[in-house]
Amino acid sequence: MSPTVVAVVLCGALLHAGWNALVKGGRDPFFGSVLVASGAALLSLPLLPFLAPPAAASWPYVAASTVIHYAYYGLLAGAYRHGDMSHAYPLMRGSAPLLVALSSVPLLGEQLAPAQYAAVACISGGIFGLWFATRAPASRNGRSTAFALANALVIAAYTLLDGMGARASGAPAAYVMWLHVLSAIGLLAWCALRCPRQLHGYARQHWRVALLGGAGTLGSYGLALWAMTVAPVAAVAALRETSILFAALIARFFLAERIGRKRAIAIAAIAAGAVLMRLA
Repeated sequence: MSPTVVAVVLCGALLHAGWNALVKGGRDPFFGSVLVASGAALLSLPLLPFLAPPAAASWPYVAASTVIHYAYYGLLAGAYRHGDMSHAYPLMRGSAPLLVALSSVPLLGEQLAPAQYAAVACISGGIFGLWFATRAPASRNGRSTAFALANALVIAAYTLLDGMGARASGAPAAYVMWLHVLSAIGLLAWCALRCPRQLHGYARQHWRVALLGGAGTLGSYGLALWAMTVAPVAAVAALRETSILFAALIARFFLAERIGRKRAIAIAAIAAGAVLMRLA
């Protein structure tokens, strides 16, 4: 990859970690997630008329992925409500490629390469290391681990679905934007029925989260999508996993989370394994 493409992919990884930090740093991670999804939808709507619509064959994938994304936002909020970002983010983002690779063996009949087995070992060791760090009596990350690992399953599921759906759509950018729009509609409808006043009050105080977070999630995907058109997909996907390291740095210096030596080693192992898994 050229230096320009590398810089673009790293910027996308930073944006992904950044919008997660906005969700984590707010008073209520669930409302923060709703605002991010809504912001992405608001930014997508003016662009959709200028894009070719997804092919009809992709709409079942859009519908299924939308439902799965409801679980994603709920579990994301749970992970951040009960634990540190430097704990939950590596588990969610690092475990997902591991689960995708392992599930491809029985579902698609694929065989893992030796490098992928090494990646499995790195990620698994890092996950165990983060789990071990939660065993201390003073740790508050135990429940966060459960939410994060459950969300890794959800991320793996929508990754597989969206991979097939984007291919079937013939218009991956429009596919993703429609996904954000429909996800936001469902989340806002749920909040309108259950907690309209709370969401309204939160949105008035934290409206910047919708704009910045929405731009962050769309920008992260858009930059990666562009990079994949001019560079090898595997290399771009691997470089995107640096978001795990960006998340740790943001959590340390902007969210004032304490990252000990054991957690830092575990985060590095997960990031290395995720990169290796993408490259293998």
